[in-house]
Amino acid sequence: MKAFLKNYRQSPRKVRLVASLIRGKNVSEALVQLDFLAKRASDPVKKLLLSAVANAKQIGAEKENLFVKEIMVDKGIVMKRMMPAAMGTGHKINKRTSHITLVLAEKVSKEKNTKNTKVEKSVKSEKTEKKTIAKVKTVKAKKEKVTK
Repeated sequence: MKAFLKNYRQSPRKVRLVASLIRGKNVSEALVQLDFLAKRASDPVKKLLLSAVANAKQIGAEKENLFVKEIMVDKGIVMKRMMPAAMGTGHKINKRTSHITLVLAEKVSKEKNTKNTKVEKSVKSEKTEKKTIAKVKTVKAKKEKVTK
């Protein structure tokens, strides 16, 4: 469940601020946070997140169980431009781009795990009870033989 945004025209340093905010969060929490964030990169990252959710739904995952497992912002191409400066000189301007990679994962629901562990614990406890009862019976039998 991945989504990519390539050659986004903003520097990676600025986009990483937005990316670090949603890393590890639920999809619904991340969307709310991106809605109210006052950064230019929040809209494209939100769009990318929705795209990743749509990709996950194609596979058959539920939106409620998804979380942002990984979001990476890498350096894209750098367009080099010149700005006229004093006395006929020019200053170099770098117009940076970013590549954003978003990976979603599904949380294993806790209810299923707790039910399974409760069943396993009860089965284990029954087995241990049977073993202890058997040990007690053997100890009693040995004591009776010794007393006779």
